[in-house]
Amino acid sequence: MRDGQAEIIQHILDGTHLLAVMPTGAGKSLCFQIPAIVRSTKTIVVSPLVALIQDQTHSLQEIGVSAECIHSAKSRDDNIVAWKQFISGAGKMLYVSPERLMQPRMLHALQKHNIGMIVVDEAHCISKWGPSFRPDYESLSHLQSYFPHATLCAFTATADKATRTDIAQKLFQGNGHIIVKGFDRPNLSLAVQPKRQFKRTLIDYVHSKRGQNGIIYCLSRNNTETISGYLQENGIPAFAYHAGKDPSERMRLQNRFMSDSNVVMVATIAFGMGIDKPDIRFVIHANIPASMEAFYQEIGRAGRDGNPAETLLFDDLQDIVKRHRRLFEQHTSNAHKIGENARLQSLIGYAETAECRRKILMGYFDEQVENTHAEGCGNCDNCLHPPTVKNHTAEAIHILSAIDQTGQYFGANYIVDVVRGSKNQNIRPQHRDLACFGIGANTPKNLYQTVMRQLIARGYLYINFNKFGAVTLSPNSQNILRGIDTFDIITPNTITPPQKTDKKSKPSPVADMLQGADRELLHLLAVFSPTALDMLQGADRELLHRLKTLRLELARTKNVPAFVIFADKTLVHMTIKKPTTKRQFLAVHGVGQQKANSYSGVFCHAIKTFLDEK
Repeated sequence: MRDGQAEIIQHILDGTHLLAVMPTGAGKSLCFQIPAIVRSTKTIVVSPLVALIQDQTHSLQEIGVSAECIHSAKSRDDNIVAWKQFISGAGKMLYVSPERLMQPRMLHALQKHNIGMIVVDEAHCISKWGPSFRPDYESLSHLQSYFPHATLCAFTATADKATRTDIAQKLFQGNGHIIVKGFDRPNLSLAVQPKRQFKRTLIDYVHSKRGQNGIIYCLSRNNTETISGYLQENGIPAFAYHAGKDPSERMRLQNRFMSDSNVVMVATIAFGMGIDKPDIRFVIHANIPASMEAFYQEIGRAGRDGNPAETLLFDDLQDIVKRHRRLFEQHTSNAHKIGENARLQSLIGYAETAECRRKILMGYFDEQVENTHAEGCGNCDNCLHPPTVKNHTAEAIHILSAIDQTGQYFGANYIVDVVRGSKNQNIRPQHRDLACFGIGANTPKNLYQTVMRQLIARGYLYINFNKFGAVTLSPNSQNILRGIDTFDIITPNTITPPQKTDKKSKPSPVADMLQGADRELLHLLAVFSPTALDMLQGADRELLHRLKTLRLELARTKNVPAFVIFADKTLVHMTIKKPTTKRQFLAVHGVGQQKANSYSGVFCHAIKTFLDEK
């Protein structure tokens, strides 16, 4: 079992309330599914998204576990059937959304039955400090009063100390275990890029990832449509996904993303929560997220198979302003806004740091990273290509002086235009007579934008939406103006996409020399290394393609994602073993009795047909 699973499962079997924080891909679902199967009582699983509910239910049913789900995408008759299966004892697990569970009628009906465990998946949604807070989730804080004898469990991949405490207090008044099993994902490379020549940079980067799945996260629905549009114009299979699309269209797009191996999903955060696709090779943030927690949650969707995956965050001054504006416009308390602003500032600091990014990211979650490289983690842009650090105190003084002399009532772009002596007609006539006007006429605009971002990141400036988003001076700014502090900024290295491999090059002659067990080892290594997978010989690659096509056909027939039928790892092992009988099929990695009963016939027939042809 993976780290922490046995401990968590034992606590649940002992009836202990708990909150488990485990990194994406660490096997959270198994931690509550095994106790649900073993225990004699019924289990309710609360999940935030219909797609997630469907995926987990289908996966359990495919391996013979009696799980049911009730949600708005199903017909009333189908929901009634699922309910009857559950209350009759034919189903031991029921997946529902928090909105449906907390309806008085549903609560009253469930109280009549032996509910032994309630699981809150994606539990960060219950906390106002979490990255995806949902008011409907907060009502789950009343569960203990409705089901006093049930074991309450919560699972998430993203929760800092304040969020963990809040979740535990709301669900079980703090009377339970909090288990944290690490946040580090060493297979994820971390990089930040200034948002200059964004369109060209993005297209070049995604082109370098041809044949791989990726997600591009955007701040708005309009951004998803725009970016997916120009990716398509440049021959990249990309689709926009957001909450404004019809539910059936969102389901179609998600199924395609889950089934295909060469699709880029351009999405708002409406996409991806709990997504069970292991081979996402890159996650890009076209806009800065709302907090470090949200950022970690979203990059965690890459590389769930443990293979190398890349993350790239585009850093932009206007995006920072937009995030501050959204925060200001929230209908929440001032205390909450202050807390959320601190979380946003932590992410801005991550984007602007010259230090090891993994160290900064893990440090936010109170976790130390033991670097295996003398120069750092060895898998972030700052460690691999250390940025240049230069003194730009003069430019910082230009910015701070312009803000002061214009009265601290203007936005970032306006201040930069004043400093550079812009001929923009929006510049007020009285500001053209200021000493700061045009003082930086010969300095590139993007340098001043970088200085502005880093002044904000380090607390010398803040954005005041009581003044309609004006950039205003903090008390610390006087330290620069009076010559007490100097101001160094980092100039990040431009990311160069890796060179494309020559698709016409011949496979390594080493592969031809391997026989029997050694050749099988090579195939197994291919599961964990995309480059090793390229070494598969022609016939095996053709068989793998056929098996993937067959899997997709079965998935479409059942209206489930392809991974529910079999994972890629299982298909690769079929390519190695080439089973033609049910007994041989059972020896394939990832095949149990239920899967063998369901699929050995069709897959063995496909493999036998392939072998006969060859």
